Parts: sequence; C-alpha cells; structure tokens
Amino acid sequence: MEKFSRLLPAVALLLQVLVLLVVAAEAAAADGSLGPARYTRVFAFGNSLTDTGNAAIFPVTAGGPFTQPPYGETYFGHPNGRSSDGRLIIDFLVKKLKVPEPTPYLAGRTAADFLNGTNFAVGGATALDKAFLASKGITSFVPISLSNETTWFQNVVQLLMNSSSDIEHRKIMARSVFYAGEIGVNDYFFALSSNSSINLAVSLVPHIIGVIRSALTAMITAGARTVVVTGMLPIGCEPQQLALFPGGPGDSDPATGCIKRFNDVAQLHNLALKRMLGELRLAHPGRSLSLLYADIYSPVVRAVASPAAYGFGSRPLAACCGGGGGPYNFNFTAFCGTPASTACADPSKSISWDGIHFTEAANRFITRAMLKGLL
Repeated sequence: MEKFSRLLPAVALLLQVLVLLVVAAEAAAADGSLGPARYTRVFAFGNSLTDTGNAAIFPVTAGGPFTQPPYGETYFGHPNGRSSDGRLIIDFLVKKLKVPEPTPYLAGRTAADFLNGTNFAVGGATALDKAFLASKGITSFVPISLSNETTWFQNVVQLLMNSSSDIEHRKIMARSVFYAGEIGVNDYFFALSSNSSINLAVSLVPHIIGVIRSALTAMITAGARTVVVTGMLPIGCEPQQLALFPGGPGDSDPATGCIKRFNDVAQLHNLALKRMLGELRLAHPGRSLSLLYADIYSPVVRAVASPAAYGFGSRPLAACCGGGGGPYNFNFTAFCGTPASTACADPSKSISWDGIHFTEAANRFITRAMLKGLL
C-alpha cells in the first residue's frame, strides 16, 4: 500500500500529460489540422496538376493528348481527364481527408452537383489573364486564368447560398478545405518560351502573386477557414524545359542536373508567396483562419537529386511517356498520347509522366511530403 502511495504523484502527472495531449490535439484540429474528422468537402483551383476533368470538357482542350491512352493507365485503366498515368495530388488529399471527389466545375449545373465540393482547375490555365500576358508579348493557349476560376467559385457560392440557410452556408464553408493548387507555372513556361531572357519571367512574379492574393481573399470573404496554398514546382527540373533549353556552361545545377536559373524563378515565386500569406494572416487577426503553405518544390528536388532513396529509378529527369529519346525523352512532335509516343514499362520508377506532369507515384510522394511540411 505504501509503495502504491508513492506511485500516486507519478500516476497523477501521467494523467495530466495525457489530458494536455488530448487538449493540444483538439486545438490543432481546430486550427488548420487536416485530420479527416473535421472536413466534409474540398474546393480546388489550379491548372493541369490539379484538374480532374474540366479540360476534357472545355472546347479548347477537349480531345487533347491527355484524353488518349496511356493516360490514366496505372490507376483508372483508361484516360479520365487527369494529366498523369493515375492520380493527382488532389486525389491523394481527398483520400487523406476521407471526403468525396470534388465535381469538375464544367460537369455540374445545380447546387446539388457542387455540394460535395468543386474542382475549378483547368489544364493549361494561367494565373494571369490572356490580355495581360499578351501586353507583355506572351502568348497563352488556354483562355482560362485564376480570375476566371475565382468567378466560377463565386457562382457556386451564390448557388449554395440560394439553396441553404445562412447558418448552413457558413457551416459548408467552415468545414471545407480550399486547395489552391500550383498556379503560375504556365505563365512562366510561356514567358521563357517567348523570350530568351529570364527577366520577363521574373517580372511576372509580383503580378502572379497579386492575382493569387485576390483569389484567396475571395475565398476568405466567402467564409473559408482552411486554405492550403501550393508553392511553385522546380521549373528547371521539368524534362520539357531541359529539352527545350539545353543551357550553357554553369547553367546546370551539379546536384540535380536541373536548370538553375529557372529554379531561381520558382524560389523567388515561393518566397513572395510565403510573404504574401504572412500579410494575409496579419490582415485577418482574431479569426479562425488557417492559411497553410504547401511546399512541393523541396520534395521534387530531393527526389531528383537522390532518386533511389525515394524509390525512383536512375533517370529522374526523363519523361516516362514520350518519344523524344535522349536524356529527357521529350519532344512535342511525339508528345505522350500521340501515335509516335511510347510509355515506360514501370511508371512508378519515374518522376515525370509526360515531361510536364508528374506520375502517380511522384504525386503520392509529393503529397506525403507536402502534408508533413505544411506551414
């Protein structure tokens, strides 16, 4: 009995620690944790890295190579509107949250279609609108920008408001994850293709960050409480860019083989994005708002530098599907999905699927790293 009495303080301390851990876990869940119990749907924005079906419907892009085999072969067994051999980051995020797949915006019509979440991302979309890019001498090929996606979102918000009470609408927004997938890479691609100088791409950074800020503000105004904002991928590690811009002495990063000056643009973008998110947090004090930065740059660079350490093969900068041959296997005339292209035997060993988009294996790896490092 005396021995047990001596143990009582330790037992009490242990119970206090357990209680504190439970309280801390509950507080984390109420402050931006992406635990599955809290959320019921996802609203997503972005380009082909996030699009799950809009580009297959939009007239300008419908019937593109991504609608042909071998796209979708790994998971779905057939092309399904995704620019990959399988699932995208958004698919793995939805699985993690245990919520329904969001309806592609162009596939819905009524409030009921969008109640379980909506995906506004379109393959080929830019952050900046077509007219602005044209004023800079940049040609874009898909007339959809982040501003268009924001307008679509506001249309959906109005539909949902018209079909529910104010209290129910606020619950919908509060229990949704808003995923602002990577947007801006097409702007930088087009700028780099139209001008051999890196300066044009660099000059777009503040404008792209500005339009992202406007989109995030629209989400917050509509009642968003949890927003995940994806940073820029390492542009200089894309097989497309490596094939189009062989580079000169000193242009290649010795650790990765990527184009250093292109990756510098991506890092500049990410620094500006994180700074902007900090400003938005300060602009909304006292509100239950989580603005989370999702890093996809670092995991891709790590995988390219040490592919075997992450389960990838010995050619991390080569497209799995294509017909270009050489170190990058990329050529627009033999793009994946065209008759002149072929796919590698095991996409799970590749990081790039078609020279522009990631494989399902890479998307799974990036999602895991991204969720661990949310800031």
